[in-house]
Amino acid sequence: MESFGTGPSSSAFAITPDDDNDLSLPTRALYVGTGGDITCILWDDTVAVVFANVLGGSCLPLQVKRILDTGTGASDLVGLR
Repeated sequence: MESFGTGPSSSAFAITPDDDNDLSLPTRALYVGTGGDITCILWDDTVAVVFANVLGGSCLPLQVKRILDTGTGASDLVGLR
């Protein structure tokens, strides 16, 4: 498993949900600009999980490798590294 560090994030990238492709980099955290459900696959998992009704403006400390388009209603997602 890759080391993700323990300090604050030092870079960010916009995330477009995609049912078929992993993110180019795993996240250390996920910023949610506009709230809703988020269906994602965490870094060490192979099965998707749903985080229901996530509030806009939330920052979730998740190591995510894929945000699925199907089942994700939240938007303005930013991956933090």
